[in-house]
Amino acid sequence: MQLDHVDYDVEGQVGVITLNRPEAANAQSAKVLDELDWAWRQADEDTRVKVIVLKSVGKHFSAGHDMSATNDDDPTALDEPFLTPEGQYDWETRNYYHFAKSWRQVPKPSIAAVQGKCIAAGLMLCWPCDLIIAADNAQFSDPVLMMGICGVEMHAHTWEFGPRKAKELLFTGGSITAEEARELGMVNKVVPLDDLVPATMEMANRIARQDAFALRMAKKAVNHAVDVQGYTTAMDAIFDMHHLGHVRARVLTGGMPSIAGLGAMKDGQR
Repeated sequence: MQLDHVDYDVEGQVGVITLNRPEAANAQSAKVLDELDWAWRQADEDTRVKVIVLKSVGKHFSAGHDMSATNDDDPTALDEPFLTPEGQYDWETRNYYHFAKSWRQVPKPSIAAVQGKCIAAGLMLCWPCDLIIAADNAQFSDPVLMMGICGVEMHAHTWEFGPRKAKELLFTGGSITAEEARELGMVNKVVPLDDLVPATMEMANRIARQDAFALRMAKKAVNHAVDVQGYTTAMDAIFDMHHLGHVRARVLTGGMPSIAGLGAMKDGQR
């Protein structure tokens, strides 16, 4: 695959996936997501790799989905107003929800290195990873309720934030700092920005010294325990709720609204 916005390298026993679209705050177009999925599958299949690191170039980890209706650099970009509801459902199932779920299921341990803003679908890049190391300037948020939707497609909020904090962040569109995320258990470690990549690689190399099969079984055990608690079942159901929000937004606006567009609607129409 021709990689324009994602880099894949192997450093020792660590596969390093780098989102490299800083001019767009690492927003995720269809092409970016395809490249990311290719890199995840490459790291999974690469026999040299025992641990996977996901990081981004630039000021921000990811500004979420690229909501541009047209994108000359990406002919596969989502032009949402012209999709049928069922077409959009199928498109988002593949490009958003399926990708995020499949990355979580990669059997090798993975670490996300997060700096700056991690907004909405940016969470769907770091949440599938087993560990998150954040720079001290990182901020996490999911403001898509302002689009009339209950949260991003991978609705792991309750497990990642805890139920009450999840409601607060969704209801208000607010954000939390890296240290707050660490206190909630979503982030493993907070480090100065300049130390983010070295600290992440140090952790990855430490993990890579362990037995590969034991690592695989440990990851499977923890993921299974969470799934038994309803993690995946809940996300499957909430993905449908997400699309109910899309359909309602179409009725109210005559198309797929932007956050600003829906936010400008009269209160009585929401």
